[in-house]
Amino acid sequence: MKPIQMVDLLGQYEKIKPEVDAAMAEVVRTTAFINGPEVKAFETELSEMLGVKHVIACANGTDALQIAMMALGLKPGDEVITASFTFVATVEVLALLGLVPVFADVLPGTFNLDPADVARKVSPRTKAIVPVHLFGQPADMDAIMEIAKKNSLYVVEDDAQAIGADHMGATGTHKAGTIGDIGTTSFFPSKNLGCFGDGGALFTNDDELAKKIRRVCNHGSEVRYYHDTVGVNSRLDSLQAAVLRIKLKHLSEYAAARNAAAANYDHAFADIAELSTPERSPFATHVFHQYTLRVAGGSERRDELKKHLEANGVPAMVYYPVPCHLQNAYKSTRFAQGSLPITEKLTHEVISLPMSTELHVDQLDHITATVRKFFK
Repeated sequence: MKPIQMVDLLGQYEKIKPEVDAAMAEVVRTTAFINGPEVKAFETELSEMLGVKHVIACANGTDALQIAMMALGLKPGDEVITASFTFVATVEVLALLGLVPVFADVLPGTFNLDPADVARKVSPRTKAIVPVHLFGQPADMDAIMEIAKKNSLYVVEDDAQAIGADHMGATGTHKAGTIGDIGTTSFFPSKNLGCFGDGGALFTNDDELAKKIRRVCNHGSEVRYYHDTVGVNSRLDSLQAAVLRIKLKHLSEYAAARNAAAANYDHAFADIAELSTPERSPFATHVFHQYTLRVAGGSERRDELKKHLEANGVPAMVYYPVPCHLQNAYKSTRFAQGSLPITEKLTHEVISLPMSTELHVDQLDHITATVRKFFK
């Protein structure tokens, strides 16, 4: 059995090596390293796959979130409702722009924003909602869009973990990231659609917003050396776009492999009372960026399981051990310990097992047997 990794990037690369190597060699041959034809082609192909009018590539997923806020014209002091149970980048960009993060709790089964708590957190200063499609499954966008419409709020979807997932809502089936005003994503190597470095993108169906996003990405400029607004320098380089064009062709295949692994896990753990397997939303598909269990008994029991797994050659991760509202950088009296009970409970219970497109049957058998042995 091959050593088990959380994400087998080498195994994935080896399957598409000839295509990737040829695509990267062509970029080197043409020396079109910045804003070359590969970037434009990738934007077009991703736009077609997502069914969205505009895809604007940028340097990374964190930039994508910041650019979205800048393009919407949000001002210091404006409040933005989002989750605390997420990677810090979601909140970091708000703080960098002088915006005020307002944390809503999440649902215990899907880990996504609880629309009822979002509605409770709306104030006259609220300007936007940032739902995070955590671990590969879209949040309840029908409910979130209804709250936004009622209160004239923008919606920016953090789609860094759920690219390719479907949301089956009141207006039909749409890809995650294409329902709100702007969607953002990351192409970090371990993502479901990952490049060989950093990369990101924004999505929108709004022509004027797309124009603003492109301007912000390019130093606030549409015509070279003429700068109409404050912007940033954020672009996807052509080598990364070449890699992503190849991987995009395999994205549905990757999602199927992840779902097969998740089904294997579900079946193996169905009779273990101490474990809660990931809940599937009735209105969404899941692309399993992570396969995340909940362990009854809190962090002590969860951490014992993690040590047992690692001692038997099975890596495991805890996403996320400290929620954003309890991080030193973002603490406030408004969101003291105990203010988000579900979020805080989850941080003591969750554990993620290896999940990638390259998990073999013998590896899955070893992982599941090792987990089951712990609970005997």
